[in-house]
Amino acid sequence: MLVCCHKQISGNREFATRNRALQAGFTILELITVVAILTVLMALLLPAIAATRESARRIQCTNQLRQIGIALHEYHELNRTLPSGLQWEETGQSAYGWTVPLLSFLEQSAIENEVHTELPLQNALNQTACSESISSLLCPSDITQETFLLFHEVEATQTMLPLIDLPTASYVGVFGTLEADDDYPVPKGDGTFLDSDPVRFSELRRGLSNTIIVGERKMETVPSTWLGVQALGEDAPCRLVGSAMTSPNCSECDECEFTSRHAGGVNFLWGDGHVKLIGNGIHTNLYRELSQRNPGH
Repeated sequence: MLVCCHKQISGNREFATRNRALQAGFTILELITVVAILTVLMALLLPAIAATRESARRIQCTNQLRQIGIALHEYHELNRTLPSGLQWEETGQSAYGWTVPLLSFLEQSAIENEVHTELPLQNALNQTACSESISSLLCPSDITQETFLLFHEVEATQTMLPLIDLPTASYVGVFGTLEADDDYPVPKGDGTFLDSDPVRFSELRRGLSNTIIVGERKMETVPSTWLGVQALGEDAPCRLVGSAMTSPNCSECDECEFTSRHAGGVNFLWGDGHVKLIGNGIHTNLYRELSQRNPGH
């Protein structure tokens, strides 16, 4: 009899333990509710996290442009002029970009030593420079590759011949309201970084604080570079300078225009060294005037 009672008590205890375990677990309805709550929280948090990250990237891009501005002012103080947009070597086969003379001011002296501006860009001595990606010249918001292949378009046969690999850059000088196309000689721009003519700050008649001199271009629009281009390259001058003809991020505009992945506009460096985003909705006439050395002439 005692054995029977003991077994019954043990059974009751075991049943109670199992019952408590079942009660402590989740029901299917509770589990579905928790998953739904977590999904909603993730949907709310992810955009906020993405926005925070983009804000940090935009600040970094702004700081990089500001450093370029400091370098340009230091260069101007030393040379009494800004570097020209395209600097042709004596054979005329290639031109070096306005950023090359700034490398030492941007703490890139080691790379500057690899650039031989007295020789054509395609010379073997420039091979190392052609593979040098400079992170401070790449907008962190853009989707880029470190280098890109410049092609030569043969119009007679409609074929593209590879010319040279070039390091990618996100920042191009303001050529003005004209397209720096690949007709030679390159047309005379009305901005700050022209073909081979250097410009002084005193020539910016609208005032340094009211003139844009460097802007962004995303790689998707057309790959750009800090180093230089071969004259035969497709849209060669536009790889170094850009045009303010319509509006920032214009969807159906020329590839030489300014674009970015920042929401609402494009970051620009202004003549006095400050950096400010110009919105996509700016009036075309004002946008063009801001890019010109001497608006109205």
